[in-house]
Amino acid sequence: MSRLFIFGLGYTAKRIAQALGAKGWEVVATGSDGELDFADRDAVREALAQCTHVLSSVPPSENSDPVLDLYADALAGKWLGYLSSTGVYGDAEGAWVDEASPTGTGRRSARAECDSRWLELGARVFRLPGIYGPGRSAFERVREGKAHRIDLPGQVFSRVHVEDIVSGVVTAIARGAPPGAYNLADDLPTSQNAVIEEACRLLGIEPPPLQSIEQAGLSPMARGFYAENRRVANGKARRVFGWSPAYPTYREGLRGLL
Repeated sequence: MSRLFIFGLGYTAKRIAQALGAKGWEVVATGSDGELDFADRDAVREALAQCTHVLSSVPPSENSDPVLDLYADALAGKWLGYLSSTGVYGDAEGAWVDEASPTGTGRRSARAECDSRWLELGARVFRLPGIYGPGRSAFERVREGKAHRIDLPGQVFSRVHVEDIVSGVVTAIARGAPPGAYNLADDLPTSQNAVIEEACRLLGIEPPPLQSIEQAGLSPMARGFYAENRRVANGKARRVFGWSPAYPTYREGLRGLL
């Protein structure tokens, strides 16, 4: 039986666990919804010894990777996967980036370092843009009055539906994707404004007014989001293991969430 160990059973990893569980996999995980305490080294190492595959969704902590810091020596010989971020590419001034583009130049320098460490171990590193899905989408922000339209002409982002991440990881395992980095993003990078406007259209309400970043009173984290501008190419995942998004643009994704 194939057994998967997940470090960090969060929003996305939980859905990956469910998808593989439905295919007969045995899954064990750390995290608030997992069975194991990350800090219980003996229990974690015992479970890792019985697993064939390992997936980490744990973000950097104190500029390092807590999983590799504690358990790197227990990962040898296993299929390794890591959920990373397209933030490793930094600001491309709206240009396209792919897996050959430089990393480590943006605000996600710690993430880029962890990304590199997992690649050195022979992992499949899935670089993810803005993740949306049930309970975590433009609809929630609009309904809660937290949606913004920022007046930044030419600013674009890539995004991905959580179920397309699930299909990407599951397909990479099933089709034997070789180690390396893979962008899992939709086909249509676009402005956040366009996504908010489409959500409002589907809800039958008026979109929020255009504002400057200063007028919107954004948090430092949100400001950092708008400080980078890039389009993320997904061609490698398509070519290497035949992945394609079920939600190729935000339009299909939002309609599916309704």
